[in-house]
Amino acid sequence: MLNVTTSAVRRLCVSIAAVTQAEALTLARESEPVADVIEIRLDSMTHPDIALFLNGLAKPLLFTNRPAWEGGSCAGEEKERIGLLKKAAEAGAAYVDIELNSDPTLATELIAAARANNCRTIVSWHDFKCTASRQALTEIFQRQCRSGANIGKIVTTARCFQDVFRVLALQEQAAELGFPLIAFCMGQIGMISRVATTDLGGYMTYAAPDNGPATAPGQLSASALRAIFTELGHAD
Repeated sequence: MLNVTTSAVRRLCVSIAAVTQAEALTLARESEPVADVIEIRLDSMTHPDIALFLNGLAKPLLFTNRPAWEGGSCAGEEKERIGLLKKAAEAGAAYVDIELNSDPTLATELIAAARANNCRTIVSWHDFKCTASRQALTEIFQRQCRSGANIGKIVTTARCFQDVFRVLALQEQAAELGFPLIAFCMGQIGMISRVATTDLGGYMTYAAPDNGPATAPGQLSASALRAIFTELGHAD
């Protein structure tokens, strides 16, 4: 049974995806007052300058370079794609995101480079169509635990509320193993899970910038989600 913790850390990550670096930096700066972490989607830009974001923002930064095969915009070679994340880790990123199904050799190299530079690695898995069975989700989570990364991320698309229950229930396994996990569902039905996940032990949840596009279906705006967290805090 899932237990809501009264000492929940409601960590909010605002995900920034923009065509130009200038627009991305503006959206990120506007999001800083409500964000705990800011995700920079490198795959949304043609020639991203990592230093520009590290020097221009005060909040901890998460760099993601999502490939087309997992819902992102990066269609380049894996070595180049993951190499950009390695540069981010070495330059001072707080987090980098690497997909669970990435090339295992390159992923291992990235995780090692991140660890050497005090950068935490999020190993992620997304399903933009549906939610897998309880057993399949558990197997995905177990693979993440063995990956060497610091944090797991499992995000699916909810077609019914039972899908939401299965994904949130992964937090019980994560708590038992002491492995931080980000887990929630996309889509309208999954919106409630974006709010509930951190109260159930989830490491972090994601929101869209107030004046920019969402990076996934069902994302709430950063200010709206922060307002909900504030109300929940008053009720504690």
